[in-house]
Amino acid sequence: MTNWFRHAWMCLLLTCLLGSPALFADEASFVSNRRSPFVQHVERASESTVNIHTEKRQKSLDVVFSTGQGQKINGMGTGIVIDERGYIVTNFHVVEDAEVLKVTLSDGSFYYAKVIDTDPAEDLAIIKIDSPRKLKVMPMGTSSDLFLGEDVVAIGNPFGYENSISRGVISNRSRDVDVTDHQSYRNLIQTDAAINPGNSGGPLINADGELIGINVAIRAKAQRIGFAIQVDDARRIIANLLSIERRDQHHHGLVLRDEKNGRNRRLIVQAVVPGSPSEEAGIEPGDVVVKANDVNIVDRVDLERSLLGQRTGAKVPVLVNRDGKEVSVNLEMTLLPPSRRSPGHQRLPSLAAPVAQVAEQSTSNDLCWKSLGLKLVPVERGDASLNGQPYRGGMRVVDVLGESPAARNGLKNGDVLVGLHVYETVTQENVDYVLTQSPSIAPLKFYIVRGGETLFGSFETQLSSR
Repeated sequence: MTNWFRHAWMCLLLTCLLGSPALFADEASFVSNRRSPFVQHVERASESTVNIHTEKRQKSLDVVFSTGQGQKINGMGTGIVIDERGYIVTNFHVVEDAEVLKVTLSDGSFYYAKVIDTDPAEDLAIIKIDSPRKLKVMPMGTSSDLFLGEDVVAIGNPFGYENSISRGVISNRSRDVDVTDHQSYRNLIQTDAAINPGNSGGPLINADGELIGINVAIRAKAQRIGFAIQVDDARRIIANLLSIERRDQHHHGLVLRDEKNGRNRRLIVQAVVPGSPSEEAGIEPGDVVVKANDVNIVDRVDLERSLLGQRTGAKVPVLVNRDGKEVSVNLEMTLLPPSRRSPGHQRLPSLAAPVAQVAEQSTSNDLCWKSLGLKLVPVERGDASLNGQPYRGGMRVVDVLGESPAARNGLKNGDVLVGLHVYETVTQENVDYVLTQSPSIAPLKFYIVRGGETLFGSFETQLSSR
């Protein structure tokens, strides 16, 4: 074999093994299959998933505050962005008794959150962060058409490993699970995607990147057996927690039905309350709500959040489909009738009342004094006592009755009461509402701020209805 032939043969062999030099010169023409549509869906869902870190105090140390100290426990969980303004859904057991809620977004930025509302029986909670930018809302799917064996991904914060994903399939579409004597779940999705402590409250998404479940539980000592709340069940609870009646004391007067059957998803008006803002706007039974305030409406969660935070008197544009035709109306934000208002969920007043004036009101209203042994005045706007705290306001203790439930729990002048039971205490009316509307709560949990630290305990007293 001549040297020329040997050289030509080697060039041909290298070309076959390594490819044409032209291919290396034109790297832009190379198409990768690695960033598949499925990977892109996971990336998108991850942007709407948050990691939650909590600080809790041992329950055995939650009664007497003689030192104001106690061993703290760090917890972890996951949350899902459901509104661009920072509303996040997670499990109630993630935030239960938490004194500090730290939320970390997928880009690494973090914020301190506050609990907006909870449903302990359904193990769901809404928390909120105040972000300077709009957050990306998780793409919503439906659990009405789940398939056994379909691909799913769980995203979360297992054992503190933030932004972790695990892939699996749906193992069962409807499981009833008893976790403890006090907590049971119905109609859960079972999956073999790895779910661990810290995944609670995070998303279970399908191959289209849509939310189909909220991860909630694992089977102890078992492998690849995890459970998630079906998204359609969760959305019904979330709609109640975000209701403008609960949050803003507004009402729309619509009786609604979510219809979800695979890709057929719509919100149907079943009835309109006579004399309500919706009747005044001209909405009729049978209408399908399509859009409100530039929010595309699929279910009642979308409608409630589209109306949430609107000022009284504002007119919100609403688009409905009536017999195949689009009809535009303006829905005026109107306060609930006084008989239906819940003081426990009132907004902060636009200006704080003078301390002397409120103290006089508190003295004349002796329900709190008789029940708990406390006299309270609102914390003035700008008061440094709540700097760095995730609270909208509070009630400062100005007197404690000897041998009262408050005295026995070590409360003292200067403490700021920020919560009773599951309600915030921004005004005296908030406090009185809990004492009058929740007579059977015993013990009654309370939260105070002292020296920049949140402490909590329980009033061991049976409240009497008044």
